Amino acid sequence: MTLLSPWWLLLILPVALLAGVYLVQQRRRSQYAVRFASLPMLERLVPRRPGWRRHAPVVALLFAFALLVLAAARPEIDIRVPRERATVLVAIDVSLSMKATDVEPNRLDAAADAATKFVEDLPAGFDVGLVTFAGTTSVLSPPTAERKATVAALEDLSLSQRTAIGEGVFTSLKQVQSTTPAKGDKRTPAHIVLLSDGTNTTGRSPEEAAVAAKKADVPVSTIAYGTADGFVEAEGQLVPVPVDEETLATLADSTGGGTYTAASGDELEEVYGDIQSSIGFQTEPHEITPYLSALALLLGLLAAALSLRWFARFP
Repeated sequence: MTLLSPWWLLLILPVALLAGVYLVQQRRRSQYAVRFASLPMLERLVPRRPGWRRHAPVVALLFAFALLVLAAARPEIDIRVPRERATVLVAIDVSLSMKATDVEPNRLDAAADAATKFVEDLPAGFDVGLVTFAGTTSVLSPPTAERKATVAALEDLSLSQRTAIGEGVFTSLKQVQSTTPAKGDKRTPAHIVLLSDGTNTTGRSPEEAAVAAKKADVPVSTIAYGTADGFVEAEGQLVPVPVDEETLATLADSTGGGTYTAASGDELEEVYGDIQSSIGFQTEPHEITPYLSALALLLGLLAAALSLRWFARFP
């Protein structure tokens, strides 16, 4: 919670003073009754009935005053609201290591299936594009609200040599910039979701890409995909293709994105679901002054009602 006008909180001092005066008066009343009343009269002066009834209206009224002071300070809280628009770039590693079968039927096919579901489930107002990267990068589908082209491209991915993670981010950033509105228009939020199973082997480094993404205010969420036991066959030999989780985590952390790992197709679908939830909502400040004022009014009315009901007078 943040306060837009925190100096108004100084008004709590008179409320605290009022509470102190009430406590002092109650103590003096008890002392006076004990000091000057005989024992038979004491029972009539201080009858044995629930003491909380005598104090409840005053306590409710003091709480009402405190809420009014807080309302005067104009408090704000952050709430999650659905985004109406956003640009999402899905970047997928299509290097030869993606044909490893440690994920059934293989890493690439499972990744394409999960990415397809992710794209189809994004809110209708989102523009979605698809970038693939291996030794070079390709824009298979520019950002658009029409999903058919992106889904069709995911069904026809092909593998190539080497891995250019950094270049995949730079190409995605160019696609984001191509959707930037004219000067003066409100900028549409953008997010890059990058899936890879290997280490950067060519092109600009992920560190350079992270700097560029942070400067452009575009978070990059990374998915380290595969297991430590993955391997591919190359020239008759089995070549290990473990996941470089550290590099991908550093890229995501540096840009404000999320860091995820997935070792199966089911886990990957869950990861995409989490990312969709985080992208589909944004946090906005919301002033709660009217609600606190209304609650203070209700407490004040409650204090008056209790006092009239039990003592036939206002507190």
